[in-house]
Amino acid sequence: MIRALAILSLCALSACSDMSEQPKQRSYSPLVGPAPTPTGVVTFLYREPTPPPLTLALVERGQQRFRIFCTPCHSELGNGQGMIVQRGFPEPPSYMSARLLKAPTRHFVDVIAQGHGAMYSYAARVPPADRWAIAAYIRALQKSQNASAEDLAAARAEAAP
Repeated sequence: MIRALAILSLCALSACSDMSEQPKQRSYSPLVGPAPTPTGVVTFLYREPTPPPLTLALVERGQQRFRIFCTPCHSELGNGQGMIVQRGFPEPPSYMSARLLKAPTRHFVDVIAQGHGAMYSYAARVPPADRWAIAAYIRALQKSQNASAEDLAAARAEAAP
């Protein structure tokens, strides 16, 4: 009797499909079958973050945060020759490179948040407001390193009472 049940159960199991003939979801392909309709979903309206107004306080805050988080690799000048690099870590690009001089300010904010290359994300360490402050300070560094005598004379004329 036990043998008969064992043989009968094996026959029943052999009739089961091996699941190789079922529809499968492939990467980047349309969904197989109808998509389920979720209930009780709150819609999220995405707003593109806008940079804060450029003020002296923002640049000073950026300088403070830059010195804390960025100088170990990027150095005080932003040339990519920080202390960590001098000890063998991969060299980050200089902020004075043509590519980064042309990059939008949002690029620096995104790299701080998401990381790039050997740099890991600082999203958990640097709040969004400070990311914009650091990006503003990076722009100030770029302008200071590439300023001409005419730029300095114009700035002095603006600052004069």
